[in-house]
Amino acid sequence: MRVCVTGSIATDHLMTFPGRFADSFVESKLDAVSLSFLVDELDIRRGGVGPNIAFGMAVLGLRPILVGAAGQDFADYRSWLDRHGVDTASVRVSDVRHTARFVCTTDLDQCQIASFYPGAMSEAREIELGPVAERVGGLDLVLVGANDPEAMLRHTEECRFRGIPFVADPSQQLARLDGEGIKQLVDGAAYLFSNEYESELIEHKTGWSAEEILGRVGVKVTTLGKKGARIEAAGQPSIEVSTPPEQVKADPTGVGDAFRAGFLAGLAWGISPERCAQVGSLLATYVIETVGTQEYDLAQRHFLSRFAATYGAAAADEVGALVRCPRP
Repeated sequence: MRVCVTGSIATDHLMTFPGRFADSFVESKLDAVSLSFLVDELDIRRGGVGPNIAFGMAVLGLRPILVGAAGQDFADYRSWLDRHGVDTASVRVSDVRHTARFVCTTDLDQCQIASFYPGAMSEAREIELGPVAERVGGLDLVLVGANDPEAMLRHTEECRFRGIPFVADPSQQLARLDGEGIKQLVDGAAYLFSNEYESELIEHKTGWSAEEILGRVGVKVTTLGKKGARIEAAGQPSIEVSTPPEQVKADPTGVGDAFRAGFLAGLAWGISPERCAQVGSLLATYVIETVGTQEYDLAQRHFLSRFAATYGAAAADEVGALVRCPRP
């Protein structure tokens, strides 16, 4: 199954604040907030929705096709992704802009305050999926992830035009998009990804009810934080999937991307949506245990042992016949 992952390509600047943001907010002065947080650590890491998801799929043994736009400073990042099994041949490199930057501070409660500079990402709207499909011999599924909003709309429309099933994953761009834009991204999607808050925001901005949304997509997948994920489809009972216990909580950045990577890997393997969500939940657990969105290391036996401990031996046997982690 040829899966194309479209989304932002960025460098993450991750900082930790040894306190709680909430302690610094004065309720009567929220209209005039002026704060500076002295942080203890700064980690500069590879990131962006597109590469994070593609990397996760690749370390599970697949070869996803990454589509997005980056700057001239992308050479080392491209080499890293290529080395880990991601097809980067369809990444557009800007002549004038730097790769996007994600700057994020996390407090003791795992709350985050972040900013995002788009840079070369704005050129993603110039990318056509047709030549990508021609290069790889066709596309079976396209994830339309958070990216330049115009690029997201164009990729979705092109998927409809070419009859390519697509996954709607507007996530961070929901705040930027209006109701009509969100409708264009969601309507007709084979899968819709969101977290609980984003799910409510989609309903609020589009004016569609939860039932109407289920009628417009194939499967709706809602991540529930530490409670796991919910899978829904029209006319079928919802499925709840739990998360494996964390060995340590290091940084939540990229957890949602890892879940999507595992879920998409499961789709490529042809397993059930429930099993897909279980793979995604375990991969997300690896990420929250690591600082950086692509710094986790998967070993086959360790991965399947943790999978079996949470979801049972039969589930682990099914996934074990398909997953191919980098190390035994």
